[in-house]
Amino acid sequence: MTDGTLVTLISLGVTGLFMLGVPIFLVIGFWVVFCSFVLGLTLDNIGVALSDVFTDGFALLAMPLFILTGDLIAKSGIARRLSDFAYSCLGWLRGGLAMASLGACGLFAAISGSNSATTATIGAMMHPEMVKGGYDERFSAATAASGGTVGIIIPPSIIFIVYGFLLNLPISDLFVGGIIPGALMVFGMMVACWIVCSMNGWGHLISLSLNRVTKTAFGSWLGFFAIGLVLWGIYTGKFSPTEAAGVTVGFCMIVGLISLPLYRMLGFEGNEDKPVQDKSYAEMALVEGFTVAEIPSIVIRSAQITGILAPMIAVSVVMQQILSLLGAKETIEAFVTGMGGYYAVLFTAMAIVFVAGMVLESLPNTIILAPILAPIAHSIGVDPVHFAVIFLVGGSIGFITPPYGLNLYVASGVTGVPYFRLLRYTIPYLMSLIFVWLLVALVPELSTILLPNR
Repeated sequence: MTDGTLVTLISLGVTGLFMLGVPIFLVIGFWVVFCSFVLGLTLDNIGVALSDVFTDGFALLAMPLFILTGDLIAKSGIARRLSDFAYSCLGWLRGGLAMASLGACGLFAAISGSNSATTATIGAMMHPEMVKGGYDERFSAATAASGGTVGIIIPPSIIFIVYGFLLNLPISDLFVGGIIPGALMVFGMMVACWIVCSMNGWGHLISLSLNRVTKTAFGSWLGFFAIGLVLWGIYTGKFSPTEAAGVTVGFCMIVGLISLPLYRMLGFEGNEDKPVQDKSYAEMALVEGFTVAEIPSIVIRSAQITGILAPMIAVSVVMQQILSLLGAKETIEAFVTGMGGYYAVLFTAMAIVFVAGMVLESLPNTIILAPILAPIAHSIGVDPVHFAVIFLVGGSIGFITPPYGLNLYVASGVTGVPYFRLLRYTIPYLMSLIFVWLLVALVPELSTILLPNR
């Protein structure tokens, strides 16, 4: 048998494993190992790529730090305060609690930089509240899954870090470029949510209270400070993304350790479920926090996630190398550039990203396709930062697109709603995200207007 035939059979075999539910990391790993044997390549490439993840790219050190930040925010109670604020602002609208969940996802993503962490944290908090508030449990789970898609667009973004590392682009520019598109994604999903909830009569309404809004805004000051610190530092050039990640970890660690003894000393412990209107401003100023003894478990959980992502990056890099040897790069380039004009090439590239996102997680999708498609887009005049945003907005949509849809699995796990039962409830969100995606592609200024010197 020829090498091409063997590679085809291997590809079909690992596809079968994927359909049987084997984790995507193992599927890609099997493909890389078997293809390496067929092509006579040494497996040392995987080890070299793994060592390069954090030694060659200092910026990638931000990845585990932002993951840790997300866990610290959730554990300290800051995430809960952000969701309370969102609900106070939106609870008077039909579907207000669901829209608040989407808003909380956007706020949480602005600190954590992770889609799965956003879905897991907000889903675990808000899903029970939504079910008690009269929402269909399947819609509630779908809302958490869809809201998490902004995790890789709203800065800081782990995938933007990887993209900038691969394409040698300023990560701070990528972060700034994602601000407006990320906000539009949240707004688009809120509109879809309001329409669906209005049609079905879901959700209990609360009155719009200036006192409640003011009090929850005051209670969220730590979260707003963390968001502002990251964005200010990166936008002004005071911090690199890695430094910003380190600063936010330190900030969240100090806040969590200081808040707990103060919370207990003032007699606030056990009042977490007390209605906001019955809490004092002093009580709202503090979060629950955590103890020193809890820090190892928080760090271990973050390290476990990083321990999955780092090998994934390494294996995906080697996969991209093998595909290049097989001529995939030239084939894709010829196909895309053969489409003709500016919009034909751009939309063809977007279609490839969308289809790939249906079967690949955003990390391998980015590592494999970005180095191929980005130069093509640049050759037809697409700004590199603009294309990065287009690419990753498309990649984020894959988080709720079968058959893979990572966020769907995460939401199913934290809510207990079976994967296939929540699929149809993601369709309105999927349509709104595709609309925003097209808008971002057609209006470059949405990605570049906030960039300095543009």
